[in-house]
Amino acid sequence: MNLFTYILLGFLVVCAISVTFSKKLLNSVLIFMSYSLVMSIIWMMLESPDLAITEAAVGAGVTSVLFFVTLRKIHAMGEEDVEDEEK
Repeated sequence: MNLFTYILLGFLVVCAISVTFSKKLLNSVLIFMSYSLVMSIIWMMLESPDLAITEAAVGAGVTSVLFFVTLRKIHAMGEEDVEDEEK
C-alpha cells in the first residue's frame, strides 16, 4: 500500500510540473483533470470519501467542463490544431 501511495504522490508532482511547462492550453486542462482524479484517489485512501467525491465532481468534472467551454469560446482549441498542421 505504501508503494502505491508513493507512486500516486509522484504522479501528482509530475502533473503539477508538467502543467507549468505545457505550451498548449488543451494539454494543460487534460493534465489538470488527471491531477484532480489522482487527488480524489488519494482522498479515498485517506478514508475521506466526502472529499474524494467533491474533488472528482468539482475538480475533474465541473471545472474541466468550464475550461473546455472557455477554450471553445475563445477559439483556442481549433487554432492550436491549425498551427500544428502548418508546421
